[in-house]
Amino acid sequence: MKHAGLLLILGIIIALIPGAMALNVVTTTSVLWDPVHEIGGEDVNVVYIADPTVCPHLQGDILPGLIQKNAENLEKADLFLAHNSSMDFATMQAVEKFRDSNGFGKTNWKILKQDTSWNTPDTAVELADTVLGWLKAADATKAKAFDERAQAYKDKIMAAGTLTDEEKGLLAKKYAVVMAWQREPVEKWLGLNVVDFFAPEFAFGGNKTPAKVVDTLKADPQKLYALDLLPGGGKIYVIENMQSGEMAKGIAEALEDMAIYANRVIFTNFPKSVEGVDSIPDVLTYNKNLVLQ
Repeated sequence: MKHAGLLLILGIIIALIPGAMALNVVTTTSVLWDPVHEIGGEDVNVVYIADPTVCPHLQGDILPGLIQKNAENLEKADLFLAHNSSMDFATMQAVEKFRDSNGFGKTNWKILKQDTSWNTPDTAVELADTVLGWLKAADATKAKAFDERAQAYKDKIMAAGTLTDEEKGLLAKKYAVVMAWQREPVEKWLGLNVVDFFAPEFAFGGNKTPAKVVDTLKADPQKLYALDLLPGGGKIYVIENMQSGEMAKGIAEALEDMAIYANRVIFTNFPKSVEGVDSIPDVLTYNKNLVLQ
C-alpha cells in the first residue's frame, strides 16, 4: 500500500510538470511541424527532420546528420507525420532505417492526402484541420485544448492571407512566369496573371523546363508586348520556389533581352527557411509582400 501511495503521488507530480505528459511527435518537414507546434502547444513535443531550405527530394546527403541530431526524439516519438512517399521518400526511408537499426520498433506514419497543399490561406486551414484530427486521435484527453488552439491558429492564417480590396486591385494588374509549385498561390490566391510556368526536368514530361519556357516566350514575343510590359509599362514577375534551387535566372535574363522589365523574386514553401519566417502564416505574409512591393 505504501508503494502504491508513492506511485500515485509521483504520478500526480509528473502530471503537474508542464510538458511531462506531452505527446512526442516527429514530422518530416517544418510545414507539418508548424501546425503541430501551434495546435499542440504545451501538450506536444515536436521536431522536424528535413532542412527547410532544401527540397525534400534532394536531402539524401545531409539526412544522416539531421537524423543523428534528432536521435533521442526518434527513439521516444509517439506519432510520425509525413506528406507522402513521393515528396518524403528520402526522409521517411532514413527515419525508418535509423529506428530499425537501433531496435526502436516499427515506424507507423500518418500521411497527408496526395498533392495536399499549404501555401494559400484555404489550403493552410485544411492542413491545420488534418493535423488537428491526428492530434485528437492520438490524445483524446486534450481534445478541447487542441480545438481552441486550432481555431486561434486558423485565425492567424486567415489574417495573414486575407487581401484588401486595394491589394487585390494592384495584384490583378501584374503578370508572372511562375515555378509550378507556386502556381496555385500566385494565380488562385494572389490573383496575378500567369503568362507561363516552369518546372524541373522530372515534372510535366520535361516539357516545362526553364529553357523550353524561354523558347516559347521568344517564339511569340508579341504576346508579351501586347501586355504593355515594355520599360515604363507594366511589370512581369519571374517567381522562383526557394526549395527548388535557382531555376529561373535564365527566364528573367531572356525577358530583359526582349526589353521587358522582369522582376525575379523567390517565394518560399517552408517555415524556418528564411530569417523571421517561422510559421505558415509568416510564409503567406512573406510571399505576398514580395509582389506587393
